[in-house]
Amino acid sequence: MKRSFLVLGLLSFSTTCFGQTTTTDAQTLQAPLSEIRLLRQDMQTTTIAAQRAQFSSTGCRGRKRLSRASQRLDDARDKLARIQDERKHVASDVKQTEDFINNTENPATQRKELEDRVRQLKTRLELLESEEQQRQTREIERPSNNFERKRLDWSDLRDQLERLDKALENASRRTAGGPRE
Repeated sequence: MKRSFLVLGLLSFSTTCFGQTTTTDAQTLQAPLSEIRLLRQDMQTTTIAAQRAQFSSTGCRGRKRLSRASQRLDDARDKLARIQDERKHVASDVKQTEDFINNTENPATQRKELEDRVRQLKTRLELLESEEQQRQTREIERPSNNFERKRLDWSDLRDQLERLDKALENASRRTAGGPRE
């Protein structure tokens, strides 16, 4: 009987000790677990901030490229406009000189000089017309297509960045609103 009391006492004592040990272990583990959760949230927040910064940087580069393409297109159009103005001016000079030759009596030497001038002006006019055509095809169509492509690329990139930013914002809210223990 003494033995049974002794066994019963040991069993009740050991159960009480194990129960206390379990509670103490859970409390001891709770603090590191909370710290790990907070560190995880901080890492997620830092990652989200870094991704947003990267997206912002990409957006800046895209805007700069679009701006440069726009500037090149404007420059090409300005150059073409100058060539067209010069061509019109030379064509007007040719007409005035021809009219002067045809409507006035000029000495043979002056007439020859004027006719040489008309030939030079017509040669210059042909060169300007050729250059105008080349610029229209080479510098207007290609840059405008390039500009349009870059504008569309920028639009697509901006849409992607907005979607990613929203996804990051949602992820940030989830981690910030997550359980804190």
